Amino acid sequence: MFAVHLVVSFFSKLQEDPTKKVDRFMYAMHLHDDQLSDISARFQAEMKKGLSAESNAAAAVKMLPTHVHSTPDGSEKGHFLALDLGGSKFKVLQVKVREGTGVRRGGVEMEEKTYPIPEELLTGSGKELFDHVSESLKDFLHEKKISVEKKHPLALTFSFPCEQSALNQGLLLNWSKNFRARGVQGKDVVQALREAVNRTGGMDVEVLAMVNDTVATMMTCGFDDRYCEVGLIVGSGTNACYMEELHHIDLVEGDEGRMCVNTEWGAFGDDGALNDYITEFDREVDAASNNPGKQILEKMVSGMYLGELVRLVVLKMAKRGLLFEGQVSDALRTKGKITTAHVAAMEEYKHGLKNTRNILVDLDLSPTPDDCIAVQRVSTIVSFRSSNLVAAGLAAILTQIRQNRHLRTLRITVGVDGTVYKTHPRYANRLHKVVQRLIPECHVRFVLSDRGSSKGAALVTAVAQRLASQRRQVDETLSPLRLSGEQLLLVKKRMRGALEAGLKSKGPSAVKMLPSYVSQTPDGTEHGKYLALGLGGTNFRALLVDLKKGLLQNSRLNHKIYPTPVEIMQGSGEELFDHIAQCVGDFLDYMGMKSARLPAGFTFSFPCEQAGIDTGTLLSWTKRFKATDCEGHDVVGMLREAIKRRNEFDLDIVSVVNDTVGTMMSCACEDPQCEIGLIAGTGTNVCYMEELKNIEKIEQEKGQMEREGEEKQDDGAEREKKEEHAGIPKMCINTEWGGLGDDGFLDDIITHYDSEVDQNSLNPGKQRFEKLISGMYLGEVVRQVLLNLTRGGLLFRGQVTEALKTPGIFHTKYLSQIESDRLALLQVRSVLQQLGLDSTCDDSIIVKEVCGAVSHRAAQLCGAGLAAVVDKIRENRGLDHLDITVGVDGSLYKLHPHFSGVLQQTVKMLAPQCTVSFLPSEGGSGTGAALTAAVARKKLEK
Repeated sequence: MFAVHLVVSFFSKLQEDPTKKVDRFMYAMHLHDDQLSDISARFQAEMKKGLSAESNAAAAVKMLPTHVHSTPDGSEKGHFLALDLGGSKFKVLQVKVREGTGVRRGGVEMEEKTYPIPEELLTGSGKELFDHVSESLKDFLHEKKISVEKKHPLALTFSFPCEQSALNQGLLLNWSKNFRARGVQGKDVVQALREAVNRTGGMDVEVLAMVNDTVATMMTCGFDDRYCEVGLIVGSGTNACYMEELHHIDLVEGDEGRMCVNTEWGAFGDDGALNDYITEFDREVDAASNNPGKQILEKMVSGMYLGELVRLVVLKMAKRGLLFEGQVSDALRTKGKITTAHVAAMEEYKHGLKNTRNILVDLDLSPTPDDCIAVQRVSTIVSFRSSNLVAAGLAAILTQIRQNRHLRTLRITVGVDGTVYKTHPRYANRLHKVVQRLIPECHVRFVLSDRGSSKGAALVTAVAQRLASQRRQVDETLSPLRLSGEQLLLVKKRMRGALEAGLKSKGPSAVKMLPSYVSQTPDGTEHGKYLALGLGGTNFRALLVDLKKGLLQNSRLNHKIYPTPVEIMQGSGEELFDHIAQCVGDFLDYMGMKSARLPAGFTFSFPCEQAGIDTGTLLSWTKRFKATDCEGHDVVGMLREAIKRRNEFDLDIVSVVNDTVGTMMSCACEDPQCEIGLIAGTGTNVCYMEELKNIEKIEQEKGQMEREGEEKQDDGAEREKKEEHAGIPKMCINTEWGGLGDDGFLDDIITHYDSEVDQNSLNPGKQRFEKLISGMYLGEVVRQVLLNLTRGGLLFRGQVTEALKTPGIFHTKYLSQIESDRLALLQVRSVLQQLGLDSTCDDSIIVKEVCGAVSHRAAQLCGAGLAAVVDKIRENRGLDHLDITVGVDGSLYKLHPHFSGVLQQTVKMLAPQCTVSFLPSEGGSGTGAALTAAVARKKLEK
């Protein structure tokens, strides 16, 4: 019975599928998807470790910044020299990118020559190595009859780990691939090449860029495919690079845009991260290498080691009697006898087994057919593991990119080069399938690089030149929007002159300086219920303010907002005021107070000439209002007539003020030093408390108000004075400063973008200062600049879309969103896509810069105007130093991320003898209208 069992066992072994015994023997090299996902997660953690300044020193994966900020966009042009140094031979090339053609139309031409590197130079001195490279470059120039008189831009592909502080600087971290040249490690490779060129002499070369082969591969493929943002090498060595968000790269300054990161992923596992996946064969390969314990992933993946891994597995199986009946030849024992080319040949689809037999026979072995099948299976498992590990690393990179950009799905292209990927018959297909399985949410296209590392280096240089040229042109475009300190001082001086001119009774002035008949600010004793009405933009607002004794925060507010349709804004005056009366009636009905005759304050945010606190003759519409039969009429009278026509309720309209005065009154209730009101929103304006003696246009009122001033001085003992000059009669002046420049005084700072906006506005030639500052116009100024840049080919690939040609599409709220410090460039692209503008990362950076230039100028001009006002108040009072508060309202000031800061800095710079505090209005101009009514009524009661 025992003998029968032996016979059965013997024959079962004879009949066993030879691939199964190999699978059992090599089970540790089989990696399932859950293991690959684990490896991918580990690698992504290593990437983040390498990107962080705190952990980079200890990171195995160095994540080296390359200072390559952009991939090609197809517009690159010029003639470039390129050196490709990374193996036992190196290439010198001339790369021509013809203007107006591009690579897709055959626009890239290359001439090249390969030069061997003598073996003694690989381990000799670095000086000798670079002298050889330089002399070969000179030989190439002579052979190709390239002028040595002319300066030539040169790109260097240097396929060794380098730490770069600039695109044309790189310190060699360590040699690899049998290079051991002395005196180079830790030195700037580009400088070493420059010095060699100088020693050689006879040529004028400027090294503009240094990249490794992985980056060059990405750049080459990126010229054909704008979605290419990853480079992959699987050849003698292996590496990957990708475009990382700059704010994630701690090792370089700046947080806007992207930069290509050279992962140097071959070192993954050097810190033990792959110990549980490393086999005994990997350990043998590592121990016998030139750099034990280093480049662990590379030794599991790259072509330099795959053949040796196969040899070690086959040798061990033979020793155990699982192959060749236990026979082992001297050739099989010899390191390097099975190469990666052999591995590829063994896996050929039609002739793989035949090739396997021939390779084994050449190793002095006598393989059976089953031996050939088994050895072929060993090759398959080794190369399959390699592609699986590469897929896991790629999955980590693509996941990082997708997560960075907050996308559910990612469309991206990977540029690939390397002999293993290109020559192995099944490697690429396996890699693609595993990547698709691991990250189904990413749609990945693989593009094979055409002479990638050589052409790519030249393209890096071409891109660098394009970006430098683009930078110059963008700077030139934005230069007129960037104001110098001298220009701002001039604006301040002109504003001051316009303020003085507007106060005079005779003579023209673009700044109207309208008396508001508000002669005092709240003192905290106001009380009672007041209705506040406000019209100034696209909405009408009604508030019920119940003032209690004390400050404004003790008051109760109830309000409703009613939209003002465009057809009402631009219809007849009667329709507009009927609409207002209807809204007031609805609000009173809502509050259950229709039968009460409430005192009301009316905020009317348009230029009015007042003869009293409760009258206001409209001078001109602004902010897109064009209602007929209103200009030249008393708006309070028109509202009273509309209320009378409605015949549902009655109001006691005590005061009419504009939103600027209302804002000042609202803030003065909280801060007694508040004597200026500023609006920086849809429109812009300033009011301030002017000394009555300076207001020539109200001579007849002066006597009465001066007598009231004397009474105030007598009553001053009963409460604290708000300031030293409280007893001097004052009146709030509504400057209507938006008109500065209507007389041509700002023509030297007005750009052609501003002129376009002005000409397309409802009031050409009017409100020129306002059109430089206010929210209604800033978005349109930005659109005009973007149009100019796009027509010049600097944005959106030169494609002027219908959206970009549409006036008003770029709302000022987009400036606030785009300039937000918390908003990543991907979200900027999302904002632009909402506008129908398909942008690249570079486009987004430029758009953000344009928005910043326009809003910065607006804030500076606002600050220059305000500096003129505070200095005037200081000089009015004969003070060396003035402390004063500005009450502020408006979406631009409150919501824009930088406007308020730039405004305040400008005031501080231009009015150094004034300490100006800014108090944002909480209740706004509506509450201020109620307070104005309360102050006016209290005055009447006296």
